[in-house]
Amino acid sequence: MRSASLSLLGLLVLAPPLRASPPLVHTAPARVTILYDAFGTAPGLTQDWGFAALIEYDGRRILFDTGNNAAIFEKNVRALHIDLRRLDFAVISHRHGDHVAGLSYLLRVNPRVKIYAPRENFGVFGSSLPGSFFRADPSLPRAMRYFDGAPAAQLRFGAAWPEAHFTLVDTLTEVAPGVTIVSTVSHTPGTLELRELSLVIRTPTGALLVVGCSHPGIEAILQATAVVTPEVALIVGGLHWVTAADSTIARLTTALHDSWHVRQIGPGHCTGEPGFAALQKQFGVAYLYAGLGTVLQRAAGDSANWESRPAPAPD
Repeated sequence: MRSASLSLLGLLVLAPPLRASPPLVHTAPARVTILYDAFGTAPGLTQDWGFAALIEYDGRRILFDTGNNAAIFEKNVRALHIDLRRLDFAVISHRHGDHVAGLSYLLRVNPRVKIYAPRENFGVFGSSLPGSFFRADPSLPRAMRYFDGAPAAQLRFGAAWPEAHFTLVDTLTEVAPGVTIVSTVSHTPGTLELRELSLVIRTPTGALLVVGCSHPGIEAILQATAVVTPEVALIVGGLHWVTAADSTIARLTTALHDSWHVRQIGPGHCTGEPGFAALQKQFGVAYLYAGLGTVLQRAAGDSANWESRPAPAPD
């Protein structure tokens, strides 16, 4: 009996120590799925003028814009198996119809979602002004005076979606750790004074910058983004070169690459066909195709670069 015990003790001494199993690591997705655009190769999706994208990064799910037609937006979202009930928040870049029309569908499936939108006086997302914003004339009789001469301290103005939970933004705003909304204003005739929001997500290798139309100009947006981080890893979205002259496109394409040192670019929407061609030539392998249904995601085993892949086959 003593001999057997000694033998067992010897085996225990000689046996290698038990090692704890390594913890399971769940890597959060880092990807941008294009839900709405007028070009793309994914079958089962409907092309239309407008833009929408789902950004997934560091465990967050952010909807950026909602396209031009609620029915088409719904169709594409369902075909790509995107659950809009599971959102941290949404961002609407600006008030143009080809970016906001899908809000009716979003609010139907997720009525409580927080939506960041541009703050504009008398804007479609609602607004407010001091009750003293207009010039008063106390000499008028009460019946001719606004609010009988006694306006409220703050006047609130209606939204096109009164049931929505809008948070209005007109300054640089960090909405979550590492996630910032950049606010810029257009000085271009035709969109003068239009406020536009862009989304900046800080990554270890620079910013992921998502833009809607870049009406204020992509360089103005990059200048505002530099306050958050000077390095831009990837730009996704519309640059509004759709009617720009070749000389303007050439200048801006060179500036993005050589002056702003944007590492990769996934242009879409209103960038325009000549813009696609110029950017592809300038950026080479750093140009990422970003048509409807495309998924831009972190390259496997490469934390610095993104790659473009087709979306899973739609229903």
